[in-house]
Amino acid sequence: MVALIWLCSFSSFLLAAERPSPELNRIDAIQQQRQHEQIQQQKEKLRSDADVRMEISSEKTTTLPINESPCYAIQQISLIDYASSNNLSQSSQFQWALNKAVKQLNLQLPHCFGVNGLSVLMKQVQNNIIERGYVTTRVVASEQDLNQGVFSLTIIPGRVRHTIIADASRIPWFSKLTAKTAIAFEQGDILNVRDIEQSLENLKRVPTADANVEILPADSTQIGESDIKITYQQRFPFRLNLNLDDSGSKSTGKWQGSTTVSWDNLFSANDLFYATFTHSLKRHSDELGRRATQNYGFYYSIPFAYWTLSASLYKTDYHQEVFGAFNNTYLYSGRSETSNVNISYLLYRDAVRKTTLSGGFWSRHSKNYIDQFEIEVQRRRMAGWQINLSHIEYIKATTLKLSAGFKWGTGVRRSIPAPEEYWGEGTSRPKIITASVEMNYPFNIGKQSFVFNTSWSAQWNKTPLIQQDRFSIVGRYTVRGFDGELNLSGERGWLWRNELSWNIANQGHWVYLALDGGRVTGRDDEMRLGHYLIGTALGLRGNWRHFYYDVFVGRPLYKPNGFKTTNITTGFNIGLNF
Repeated sequence: MVALIWLCSFSSFLLAAERPSPELNRIDAIQQQRQHEQIQQQKEKLRSDADVRMEISSEKTTTLPINESPCYAIQQISLIDYASSNNLSQSSQFQWALNKAVKQLNLQLPHCFGVNGLSVLMKQVQNNIIERGYVTTRVVASEQDLNQGVFSLTIIPGRVRHTIIADASRIPWFSKLTAKTAIAFEQGDILNVRDIEQSLENLKRVPTADANVEILPADSTQIGESDIKITYQQRFPFRLNLNLDDSGSKSTGKWQGSTTVSWDNLFSANDLFYATFTHSLKRHSDELGRRATQNYGFYYSIPFAYWTLSASLYKTDYHQEVFGAFNNTYLYSGRSETSNVNISYLLYRDAVRKTTLSGGFWSRHSKNYIDQFEIEVQRRRMAGWQINLSHIEYIKATTLKLSAGFKWGTGVRRSIPAPEEYWGEGTSRPKIITASVEMNYPFNIGKQSFVFNTSWSAQWNKTPLIQQDRFSIVGRYTVRGFDGELNLSGERGWLWRNELSWNIANQGHWVYLALDGGRVTGRDDEMRLGHYLIGTALGLRGNWRHFYYDVFVGRPLYKPNGFKTTNITTGFNIGLNF
């Protein structure tokens, strides 16, 4: 009799399985979205993006003097490279510097130049070259007869002669592969500090490595050559991170413990590798019954001058008890795997901005089970491509970040149609547009240091989306002040996060006040409790030696009717770095 009841109740799942169960889809989507947020936070925490910007001094733009006496009527100005100085008809590769100077000085030919006017023109051309990063390239004027109406400037390109490596590590670590993957210039190249900055960023991207550079005059008969000396140091390459937080849910385990092992310079190629494992820790405040979650992942990245290649693989598992027919409980579980391969290229950089284009391949597949029986209508196998354009602008102390991306699914890697496709409620070949803006503004009031950070992100869909692809808001990683047990999600949406933090007595312990809000919308608006969430939080974060912490208390400011959450929510994140 018991077996018959079990069979009947379990059959109800199978019969309903002809169409995906909204409740089971919701549970699976919440778990996958939560684990995706945790993985993204791990990536952000472990990512080491060095930022090198070398100071360059140049004079400000001045104006041409007028009515100089004596002066020469100049009808033509030419710019030639030193190597071709015997051929005035061959223009220089730095012609852009002269053209820019002509515009800056509002110069119209013919013009009567005196000694001071010619000096102003030369300085402006020189400044333009230096501002572009060519700090060892010089502009000179050879002896010439200006009565001919032609003024000729000669460019002496500053070139790289030798790269000198000084390895200050206890155990010599710098290898040919270290240089090959990091250094963005070669012998004979025109020396540009942007190439040096990029090279230093590649060497410093490994947290346990450091490097600095000197530009030295070369002992050479060739005019304009310089040597570049790089001093490099690699410390012990292994790192360990132990972390504990309460970012999980009561349905699968509120407390989450994680261990991450990093191996820097795995192949002596300025490469980063880490492996991470996270598991829920059972607490009395969690829901009763069998429930747990775990995930593990691997990440690797390697630079090649202005290119960076990265790859990641993450696997997640969870299980929880759910109620079925006849008051029976069943073990509902899910397994998913996500992988990414990405390549990026720094399109442009100067003293105050960087622009990067990236693209790559993504795949995701998952399965769900009731007890040990797979729910076939929840099986998913998706893959596709993504492209992203990002830009960083440095405005004095302020940093502005912009990005826009497009993600689309294809039939690669044996993708299968999503069950929702039969009802027009989703697809395994989604088309998703994303955008984000972030501003970080540090400032001082008296001797106290403050930072204001604001960020806005959004998603738009070009196809119906399954639950796992939708834009989700609520919780510490989106709209703070909510306990995260429920969320709002939609095919389209935006999120706005704001935070003001104060460095207490400049000791590295920050008090912060957060105000966040978000909106979601989509095809199923009539089924959604609402569209908006607004929340706030007050917290304290900092570090002391190997220990770091983040504790906060928050509350909702606005939520739709029927949206269940606690009036006051608390959270923590603590850990040790070795």
